[in-house]
Amino acid sequence: MSEGPHRDLTVLGIETSCDETAASVVTWVAGARPDIRSNVVFSQIEEHAAFGGVVPEIAARAHVEALDGIVEAALADAGVELAEIDAVAATAGPGLVGGLIVGLMTAKAIAAAAGKPLIAVNHLEGHALTARLTDGLGFPYLLLLVSGGHTQIVLVRGVGDYERWATTIDDALGEAFDKTAKLLGLPHPGGPSVETAARSGDASRFSFPRPMKGEARPDFSFSGLKTAVRQAATAIAPLSDQDVADISAAFQVAVTDALADRVSMALTRFNATFLGIGSPALVVAGGVAANARIREALEVLCARNGFRFVAPPMKLCTDNAAMVAWAGIERLIAGLTVEDAMVLAPRSRWPLDTVSAPVIGSGRRGAKA
Repeated sequence: MSEGPHRDLTVLGIETSCDETAASVVTWVAGARPDIRSNVVFSQIEEHAAFGGVVPEIAARAHVEALDGIVEAALADAGVELAEIDAVAATAGPGLVGGLIVGLMTAKAIAAAAGKPLIAVNHLEGHALTARLTDGLGFPYLLLLVSGGHTQIVLVRGVGDYERWATTIDDALGEAFDKTAKLLGLPHPGGPSVETAARSGDASRFSFPRPMKGEARPDFSFSGLKTAVRQAATAIAPLSDQDVADISAAFQVAVTDALADRVSMALTRFNATFLGIGSPALVVAGGVAANARIREALEVLCARNGFRFVAPPMKLCTDNAAMVAWAGIERLIAGLTVEDAMVLAPRSRWPLDTVSAPVIGSGRRGAKA
């Protein structure tokens, strides 16, 4: 970690970018490991279950109803008063704009009332820096971000210094899991449902494509795989429980193989770019990073290529406010705060890498993230 300011920092983090309402208090002391003093997350899964996915209007309303209580609980769990907080950090994008408005406006009100600075955090940067919160990882390192909205490989050079090496040209991986689950009649959220069904499935029964595998272009694609799953399911409908399990298993294996192929290219590029690094690292983050099969495959791949594999604890892979608070602390230490944060508007699109050429994809059609 950087030397940073010669004082302790305690930051309240707020996260409302999708369907989790979260608040957390994190403390950093120079020379010591960061301390997650509280990490309260309210999941809206039940509110959206009947729709097979997240409904933005319902999510925003749920944030409004829950956030004040979640913030109070986070402060109480941490045993701190607002007067003891050094700053308030809130996700300002990317994400569902209704939820972002709720979280950012709440953070502005708290910061103004308490006389504390506000730090607007990029949700993706929260994921990117989580490995430094949990493992004290030094720069540079590779990040594989796999979530419902994004699938990217990013070079993390430092706080605020990111270079996108690969992105999805159509669907994000989490989106592909969710749509596959819905097609198979599995409950939302799709990732855990497909993973559970796959445990009793025969992956060899179906042969699904491994999108982009072997291609020189470093990017991801999952739309064709999703189509292949739909065609297989339609051909044998109505589906039995074993059919669902077998399709889930075959889908998961195809996804894992495709990911490993794309990540392998990035590892090779990283080694060629940073010849002097003795212990290079790959960090996997985002909700899909909770998938055990994917973790195992990436761990084997890293071992084969001499990389350290870093995956944050499951509760810090999915959306949470501890990563937001920590990103705020990192920005305070690096002196990368914005003086006019109180007038910043939420951003539904906010790429980590603002230099690379726009690519249709990044987990959202038409996005330039």
